[in-house]
Amino acid sequence: MAKAKLMDYDKALELFEPVLGFEVHVELSTKTKMFSAAPNNFGSEPNTNITPTCLGLPGSLPVVNEEAVRYSISLGLALGCEIAESSSFARKNYFYPDLAKNYQISQFDEPIAINGNVEVELPNGRIIQVDIERAHMEEDAGKLTHVGGSTGRIQGAEYSLVDYNRAGVPLMEIVTRMIEGAEHDAPELAKAYVATIRDIVLALGISDAKMERGNLRCDANVSLRPRGSDKLGTRTETKNVNSLRSVERAVRYEIQRQAQILSEGGTIIQETRHWHEDTGATSAGRPKSDADDYRYFPEPDLLPVVPDPALIEELRAALPEKPAERRRRLKAEWGFTDLEFQDVVNSGLLNEITETVAAGATPQAARKWWTGEIARLANAAEGDAGIDITPAQVAELQQLVDEGTLTDRLARQVLEAVAAGEGSPREIVESKGLAVVSDDGALIAAIDEALSAQPDVLEKIKDGKVQAAGAVIGAVMKAMQGKADAARVRELVLERAAAL
Repeated sequence: MAKAKLMDYDKALELFEPVLGFEVHVELSTKTKMFSAAPNNFGSEPNTNITPTCLGLPGSLPVVNEEAVRYSISLGLALGCEIAESSSFARKNYFYPDLAKNYQISQFDEPIAINGNVEVELPNGRIIQVDIERAHMEEDAGKLTHVGGSTGRIQGAEYSLVDYNRAGVPLMEIVTRMIEGAEHDAPELAKAYVATIRDIVLALGISDAKMERGNLRCDANVSLRPRGSDKLGTRTETKNVNSLRSVERAVRYEIQRQAQILSEGGTIIQETRHWHEDTGATSAGRPKSDADDYRYFPEPDLLPVVPDPALIEELRAALPEKPAERRRRLKAEWGFTDLEFQDVVNSGLLNEITETVAAGATPQAARKWWTGEIARLANAAEGDAGIDITPAQVAELQQLVDEGTLTDRLARQVLEAVAAGEGSPREIVESKGLAVVSDDGALIAAIDEALSAQPDVLEKIKDGKVQAAGAVIGAVMKAMQGKADAARVRELVLERAAAL
């Protein structure tokens, strides 16, 4: 779809102050769903991970998942929240094809966690404290697949298929208070805040937090108010944005779109909006519902959740290091420059690099592979599944390079095979015969052949023009199909030229 008319971003910030708010939905990686014994597995055949409770069939009753409650308390504590002595579930009533019961079990006026805050560090070094209003437990809805259109969205689709596997998956929804003062950094704050939440849940081990799978999704609220005014503008809510880059782009787009409308005397409609990655634009969804529209009422089939204070303290004692503190520690331990470490943070690969270092690779080598070749392979991969390369495999690959078994060029070939699921790096080296040729006899034979074929180059080398050796080295590397150490080949070329 075409973009709306947009105001220049800097001009928009001259005229208006952006006010933000975020609702981040985190799927919890429990073995079973929030209120039933159905498996909580990603990627299963459609409509196989379901029970009568997932579908709201008559006579089925929900039972609270104890592990989901523990995960929720841990997340609340990590967000600096107070854990409620008692929290309750409610029915949030609305109709949608992927919500089989026509209501969602959620928490309304009695959430499990309230009044927290998160320290968010921006790429420019600025630190902003984001206040958390609440974090509450609920269940996810199912998933619709729109078939027949060119974009995979409902617009232009011939029909839609519903998969209830996700219905009932445990969710924590984290709701911020109104965020003022971000100014020009508003888009970067959006990205950094969601990244911070992702880092927290990964450190806690409570979610896979893979945005491309919908494990972590963000609803971004944006409104503008004229400079000098204390009256809040009308907000829009861009729903279910599922990548860090898209969160940043969606917030920037909405600021520019709303500024253009307001500058022309128009009004902003309070509505949900959809982000389109292909066009870099948002489009209107539905008028935004207020709490009254959902007709919340207490869930009659579930008792309040009353956590034992001893459990809360046990979970508090087990909290991991805060993300900002962890980043500062890792930067110092790894000896990275500000630019190098910011490159890692911006890539979203801090955890992968940390695990690769823990598996034995140097920080610089881990950074090189993840932000370089692996990132290239991921960008080239089709679909949303990405590529399946583990930190342990990257550390093993680098060990092969350090041992002299692989050159960087050969290592890239091995990495591509790992990404294709052909085995571990060592298995691939063995099966494909990709190890560096370490037999000097074979190298000397290839060198002598190359020198005899290029007598003029041999004479130049003998005359002290060692740069001429490059032509011989290239011929040898070609003859050895790249399976030679170029540095060793150079040494031998100079030795043989002197001896001839």
